[in-house]
Amino acid sequence: MFPLGSVLFPSVAIPLRVFEPRYLTLVGRLLDEDEPDFEFGVVLIERGPEAGGGDQRASVGTMARLVSAAAGADDLLIVGVGTRRFTVERWDDDDPYPRAELASLPELEWSEALAPLRAEAEAVVRRMIARVAEAPSDADIELSDDPVAAVWQLAAVTPLGEYDRYTLLRSTTMGGLLRQLIDLTLEAEELWAAEGGGGV
Repeated sequence: MFPLGSVLFPSVAIPLRVFEPRYLTLVGRLLDEDEPDFEFGVVLIERGPEAGGGDQRASVGTMARLVSAAAGADDLLIVGVGTRRFTVERWDDDDPYPRAELASLPELEWSEALAPLRAEAEAVVRRMIARVAEAPSDADIELSDDPVAAVWQLAAVTPLGEYDRYTLLRSTTMGGLLRQLIDLTLEAEELWAAEGGGGV
């Protein structure tokens, strides 16, 4: 398990610089596995530091499939891609690295009836990104052709805080995820404008 200061969504890549001995051990064991589809869990640290332990961890997270690893001078640069969500049933001893017993959460199901809601969510997110972007090209995001993956990708690129992202991760239906994505993005947009955003 990787407790991090950020939320990972399914269908979204996460680059990590691994330097703590316990996580170097974790990645080393993953790379030693015979099966090619090795995975690790990612959970949000709700309170406490990323390094050194002593943190308070969220109960819902996302599995990540390790897709690349490159050795640095004294660290590893790895990339994982989110696969499926889980809930933590019990944390085990952190020695030699954080471990937990997990239960998979149901996949969110897509319905074509949600297409208008998805279009609204995408428009709101792209508008928000365009408003806060330093360059117009920052808003040119490409989404998956798979509608479920595309919605998770929208959630990942929206300029939201980690607790809002965690709220999205815990969604129980695709419709609920889309509605919360719209509401949280509109709230963030209003706050950004109230704090003096919007340019000249």
